Amino acid sequence: MKVIQVGIGGMGGTWLRAVLASPHVTFAALVEVNDAIAAQQVEKFGLQGVPVFKSLDEALKQVEADGVINVTPPQFHKEISLIALEAGLPVLSEKPLADTLESALAIVEKSTSTGVLHMVAQNYRYRRATQTLKRALATEDLGPIGSATVEFFRGPHFGGFREEMAYPLIIDMSIHHFDLMRFFLEKNPVAVYGKSWNPPWSWFKGDASAAVTLEFADNVVISYTGSWCSQAREISWNANWRFECARGVVVMEDDQVYIQRTGQEPIQVEPVAMPLEGQDYLLQEFYQAVTQGTTPATTCQDNIKSLSIVFDVVRSFETGQVVQSSA
Repeated sequence: MKVIQVGIGGMGGTWLRAVLASPHVTFAALVEVNDAIAAQQVEKFGLQGVPVFKSLDEALKQVEADGVINVTPPQFHKEISLIALEAGLPVLSEKPLADTLESALAIVEKSTSTGVLHMVAQNYRYRRATQTLKRALATEDLGPIGSATVEFFRGPHFGGFREEMAYPLIIDMSIHHFDLMRFFLEKNPVAVYGKSWNPPWSWFKGDASAAVTLEFADNVVISYTGSWCSQAREISWNANWRFECARGVVVMEDDQVYIQRTGQEPIQVEPVAMPLEGQDYLLQEFYQAVTQGTTPATTCQDNIKSLSIVFDVVRSFETGQVVQSSA
């Protein structure tokens, strides 16, 4: 299977490594608007034999491909995805699905109307720690979940578009955690309420801290607190999770999963075995979907429900009101 990767700097390097490590996927072409980045990455990854173009349109005129990996900044996701879908090429896109709900809906409509696959790289689902937590919630027989608490604190200095976004934490990062909420609970939210702010020391232009309450189906309530400008004692990118259940708790702290049944001592859960994780897993899932007709878990038709949480939360920030979920 041959793919065109659009965007090879920054996060693009992770996808270059994934494709180069895959026994099934190779590059038909690369697309990069920045000549310096293109030259640097071609040299770094030994891609001298792969043609590099300035636009996806140009690449499509010159090479044959079976799919497109979209690793552009979010504001370009719609443009690149629509070009690929209109050309009949399946798309594996970095998250978020798009930078606005309107653009995301346009992608979903195009994928649905053309029947061409578009899947979103929600790689946090496919990490050993989160898969272990998912299995513990499903198999440890602690009874129904009543509530959960999620904490996430880090202080990354990315530079670039993230530091210019209005709500960088929620739009670019919390999409992972909101998607994990749906994944763990196998439910969708019914209402959200939140407040965002930016500490005086923040290097982000927009609000990089937030506290959100999300009510899911069956009266399951999740409290989410996070910051992207924390100055110390950082938490795993996966966040720390605590699920309150009828007969105990399930906890993930620093990527270690524990269960504690009522009246008993806590037990560490053995991690699941995962031959492929993250982007490697997603690329394999994309390959299987394109070549075998399987349906990935994170199609744009499903992922729009996770992204809707993001924009419902932003609407709550801006109105100060509880927002009924559109997921």
